[in-house]
Amino acid sequence: MDKKRASFLEGTISIFVNTVLFAFKYWAGVVSGSIALMADAWHTLSDSISSVVVILGAKLSSKKADTDHPFGHGRWELVSSIIIAVILGVIGFGFITDSVSNLSAKESANFGTLAIVVTIASIITKELLAQYAFYMGKKSGSTSVKADGWHHRTDALSSLVILVGILFKNLFWWIDAVLGIVVSLMIFYAAYKILMESVNTILGEVPGEELIEEVKSHICSLYAYDLYPHHFHIHNYISSKELTFHIKIDNHHSVEAGHAIATSIEELIDEKMSLSTTIHLEPIQYKHQHD
Repeated sequence: MDKKRASFLEGTISIFVNTVLFAFKYWAGVVSGSIALMADAWHTLSDSISSVVVILGAKLSSKKADTDHPFGHGRWELVSSIIIAVILGVIGFGFITDSVSNLSAKESANFGTLAIVVTIASIITKELLAQYAFYMGKKSGSTSVKADGWHHRTDALSSLVILVGILFKNLFWWIDAVLGIVVSLMIFYAAYKILMESVNTILGEVPGEELIEEVKSHICSLYAYDLYPHHFHIHNYISSKELTFHIKIDNHHSVEAGHAIATSIEELIDEKMSLSTTIHLEPIQYKHQHD
C-alpha cells in the first residue's frame, strides 16, 4: 500500500477515535478527581496531535525528488516521528510533575463505576488502534505510522495500569498519584524508542547480514572468481535506499573493464533488490587498515 494513503487512513481514524476517547476519559477523570485518568486523557488526545503530524509528514515525504533534494523528501517521515517523540516527552513531563505534586499533598482520587467502564473501553479501543497502525505500517513500510502504533499501545498499557490501580483504590490512598508517575514513565519510554529509531536512521545504519549475504550471492551468480565485496554502507532516505561498497579486481584490468564489472553488479542488484548501488573499485593487492 502507498505510504501516503496508509498514513492518511490510519491518521484520520486515529484522530476521530482518540478525540472521542479523550472526551470520555477526561470527563471520568474530572468526576473521580483522578490525576491519572486526566493525564491518560491528555495522552489520548496527544495521539490525535501525533496523527495530524503523521498525515502532514506523509504528504511532505511523498513529494518527488527535485534539484535541491535529489534523494527525495522521504526523511520528512523521520522528522514527523521525532516530532511525535517530542510531543510525548513534553506530555510525560507535565504528568509526572502533577503526580508528584498530588503525592506531596496526599491527595487521593474517588474512582467509581464510570472510571472503570471508561478505562476498560479505552484499553480495548487503543489496542485495536495499535494493531491497525502496526498492520498499516508493515504493509506500507511507513515508520511514522508504526510510531503512531506505539503511541496507541502505550496509551492502552497506561489505561491497563490505571485499571489495576482502581481495583486497589481502597487499600492505598496514594495509588492515583503513583499511577500518574507510572504512566509518565511509560510515555517517556515510548518517546525514547521512537526518537532513537528515527535518529539512528538519520545518523546512518549498518546493513544487516541478510542484506549483505544476498548482495554477495548475486555477485557470485555473475562472476565465478572472488571480488571480495567489503565496506558495505547503506544510506536510508526512506523513499529510497543507496548502497555503497568496495570490490577488488585484477590489477591488469582496464578502467573500461572495471567499469563494466561494477555496472553489471549495480544493474543486477537494482533488478533483484530494487536497491541503488555505487561500487568503488580497488586493485586486488591493495590493502588498507579496515581489510
